[in-house]
Amino acid sequence: MEATSGTIRDMADPLLITVAPTGAETAKDECPQLPTTLAELVATAQECEAAGAAMVHVHIRDDAHHPTLDGGRLKDTVAALREGTGLIVQLSTGGSVHDPLEDRLKVLDAAPDSCSLTMGTTNFGDAVFSNPWPFITDLYQLSQEREVVPEFELFDLGHVHALGRLLAKFGPPYGGKVHVDLVMGVPGAMPGTADALVAAVAALPAEVTSWGATGIGRTTLPVGLAALAKGGHLRVGMEDVLTLAKGVPVERNAQLVERAVAMGELAQRAVMTPVQAREMLGTRPV
Repeated sequence: MEATSGTIRDMADPLLITVAPTGAETAKDECPQLPTTLAELVATAQECEAAGAAMVHVHIRDDAHHPTLDGGRLKDTVAALREGTGLIVQLSTGGSVHDPLEDRLKVLDAAPDSCSLTMGTTNFGDAVFSNPWPFITDLYQLSQEREVVPEFELFDLGHVHALGRLLAKFGPPYGGKVHVDLVMGVPGAMPGTADALVAAVAALPAEVTSWGATGIGRTTLPVGLAALAKGGHLRVGMEDVLTLAKGVPVERNAQLVERAVAMGELAQRAVMTPVQAREMLGTRPV
């Protein structure tokens, strides 16, 4: 009975929904509804917050709608999202797979609440997403110094092991909490299956205090359902999937947030507010 009660209690924990509205891979001319301007991004974030999101994972674009890590644009984006929403603002330090490592380190100059921190190099479709160990350790120590909470993005089981190594060597992140996102279904990384998710969760270091999962493309639903079944949180958005079903395009990121909310309701998981999410993640006070 004790084990059953504990499982039910874990399943009833509030659900953090993160929205990743843009990404760096999809071209605007191929998907005009993708939010790439600052005005579009803020409007999308507001709509997604109203739908139930508590954190926004941000990639930005330039005037030609191409991915960029321009420092001024990043600072303006953080400021606009803080002014227009109550969401936790998480900047991607991955950028696009072509961005130099030194530019990716400068992302923290924009002083976000949170940043992504990928725990290893991975094949990424036909490209390679480079995250060598010295870069990982530099970025992690910089996040501690700048009081930015990292979300550790794990694309493979080797990344799970690397997270334990990082925490053992450099201690806990700012805020003392360790939040992980399992990024699943990327061609070349771990598959977006329930079996892979269970294996990754079982291998997480003891220091991990919360975790979520992201299913890329057609793995969005199986990964999301498996994460809910294991008591995890969800990341959704047009960065990760562009269809609601075969032949049914996503028109608004809020549709994906609404679906995640509905999935959470089936699992008896009420959505987490930004205030609750800040407490769980240990971000700086606002």
